[in-house]
Amino acid sequence: MPAPVLIRDPGSLQRCVAAWRDAGDRIAVVPTMGALHEGHLSLVDLARESADRVIVTVFVNPTQFAPTDDLDRYPRDLEGDLKLIGQRGADLVFAPDDRTIYPSGFGTHVDPPPVASRLEGQFRPTHFRGVTTVVLKLLNLTQAQIAWFGQKDFQQLAVIRQMVRDLNHPCEIAMAPTVRSAEGLALSSRNRYLTGDEPRQALALVTALKKSAALIDDGERDGHVIMTELNQALIDGGVSSIDYAVIADPETLETMHAIRRPAVLLVAAKVGSTRLIDNWLVE
Repeated sequence: MPAPVLIRDPGSLQRCVAAWRDAGDRIAVVPTMGALHEGHLSLVDLARESADRVIVTVFVNPTQFAPTDDLDRYPRDLEGDLKLIGQRGADLVFAPDDRTIYPSGFGTHVDPPPVASRLEGQFRPTHFRGVTTVVLKLLNLTQAQIAWFGQKDFQQLAVIRQMVRDLNHPCEIAMAPTVRSAEGLALSSRNRYLTGDEPRQALALVTALKKSAALIDDGERDGHVIMTELNQALIDGGVSSIDYAVIADPETLETMHAIRRPAVLLVAAKVGSTRLIDNWLVE
């Protein structure tokens, strides 16, 4: 397949997008922070199936990192990303730098909806303000009719869907299933931080989620019981640094005390020094 066009300038991107739209092409966008893995590439595949033109954005967004987060450490490999994206048939890669997205004098931000205040919002209070601001900018720049996100970042997806609804943005926000390793670990760019026995230990997250989902399948409807078992399964798996392990409403992410409708199990915990998140949908 031909290599995708690399664009770093918003004006050039907008001119290209305008030509596509004038030709009647449907556009899909896959927003990423780079360091791509098979999870990202599965989104590119789905984008290709859903549109005539596919844009992948590669931008490590500084405004969604807190001062104590791993911004400087976050993996970057644009050359490798371009090769992988080209193999999946994307048309264009938009890879701006920080000053392009946040030029001198930039002062407008998108306040996230209430769903952002829970879970990740409690541990990373500035995170979703950065996410909503940059995602809205990327949706506006690409003029995509559909944007693809992975289920692994479930709360992020809920926040973006609410933002799009609230602001009447015409882009459809689509969710793709979490892609996992052969052992079951949810693929993440941060997995490359795991060393020694940590990849095996990280499997405790998905093992705990599956056990709790099975508990619900067997008829348990008490949210407190389910969350107690979820936390205990993580501890039994060697994961003791737990930020949260809950069962929640998929729309609002409010904790569910009685399970009477679709639900989502969500966990965030540290394995070694690496913070990982995962989730499991329960119909």
